Amino acid sequence: MTQNGIPSNEAVARLWLRDPLAVHLGAGADPDIAARGIVIDRTSGTIVELIPAGGEPRGGAESVSEIVDASEHVITPGLINTHHHFYQTLTRAWAPVADLPLFGWLQNLYPVWARLTPRALELATTVAMAELLESGCTTAADHHYLFPTGMDEAIDIEVEVVRALGMRAMLTRGSMSLGEKDGGLPPQQTVQNAEVILTDSRRLVETHHERGPGAQIQIAFAPCSPFSVTTELMRQSAVLADELDVRLHTHLAETIDEEDFCRERFGMRTVDYLESVGWLGDRAWLAHGVHFDDEEIRRLGAAGASVAHCPTSNMRLASGIARAVELEDAGVSVGLGVDGSASNDASNLIREVRQALYIQRLRYGAEAVTCDRVLDWATKGSAAALGRDDIGTIDVGKQADLAMFRLDGLEFSGAHDPIPALVLCGAERADRVMVGGQWRVRDGRAIGADGAELDKEALIAAHQEEARRLVAG
Repeated sequence: MTQNGIPSNEAVARLWLRDPLAVHLGAGADPDIAARGIVIDRTSGTIVELIPAGGEPRGGAESVSEIVDASEHVITPGLINTHHHFYQTLTRAWAPVADLPLFGWLQNLYPVWARLTPRALELATTVAMAELLESGCTTAADHHYLFPTGMDEAIDIEVEVVRALGMRAMLTRGSMSLGEKDGGLPPQQTVQNAEVILTDSRRLVETHHERGPGAQIQIAFAPCSPFSVTTELMRQSAVLADELDVRLHTHLAETIDEEDFCRERFGMRTVDYLESVGWLGDRAWLAHGVHFDDEEIRRLGAAGASVAHCPTSNMRLASGIARAVELEDAGVSVGLGVDGSASNDASNLIREVRQALYIQRLRYGAEAVTCDRVLDWATKGSAAALGRDDIGTIDVGKQADLAMFRLDGLEFSGAHDPIPALVLCGAERADRVMVGGQWRVRDGRAIGADGAELDKEALIAAHQEEARRLVAG
């Protein structure tokens, strides 16, 4: 059964996305490899065949159960968001912090965020993930570090939303343990003690973490930042992550203020601090990484660490321009992140691709920062940052996580080449999105795992009400 040429959510064995305008296979790949499209096994949720120019599926067209005309679509791997704070959709565009850098921005928002409730988090997470889905994102990493009274099961709430929407997620058990009275930045009502943090971290891995190809939910540990957690908690988190074989995440080298804090409190720069607490390795991916020097970039690459580049947030807070090209050239896996929706004010990953292109060209020039390269950051680079090799590329055997973009709007009129048009003309949303062989966006609107279209109007109304309550106190 089809709807407007796109299959409904009923299970079919094999689906052929036929004759796309273009397929992003990665920088340097031969575009003819998939010129006639992609065959997907919807039962296993994997890609089973790429059809080259002039070809047909093995066994002919009759060997597939359904054919979808993709002649008006550019197909990319599902985009992967490596850094977000879902709860921050509740505090977008708030005037008291609209024109502040990071530390002042945080100090004004911490008391507001301390009023977070389970219902507010559920709505905020739903809004963030639906917005991401509609921008072509199929996997998202969330850094949740706020656990005020009544919020002990915050990550469990996020798990339920991820399952309801049918996305994939790396949910990080964040933490803050260094409050104002001990020389940290966050107020005391937002911090927890180390024993509570580590016990809950272990519980979450044992309860929710999935392993192997096709995993939907994964858990990582994410002490928030050098200025909000103790050195001992950083060390203990690394030890526990090694024991349980999960990844590590934190903010690092985002601002000069953070660099100054590390020098004053620890007597060392950020990467030295990272090494001192046992984090300098391939288990860690780091949010922002704006202010690394040449030697630190070399050390991060040698260690196999990864960086989540968040261009819009870095511009919004005037934090600086990450040295993404040099990091990648040194061996660091570079992914893209939208960051929190209070420092980006959007959860749109295809828009972030364009921002990355332009801000990195300011530093490195047009020839070094190509449209294909930034799309790779949003797909296979992001997958590598999250420690996954089953997503992020369009290859036989990989998960069928795909985004399909139309180029027929007014903003694309006159564009000549599909992949550059997708990036340069400013695509805003995907027309179709597939996760594990199942449609999760159809006609630009998010569809839940139950096959029903999300009631965005009701969601927005409830979310707006919670946002007003949170700010009003």
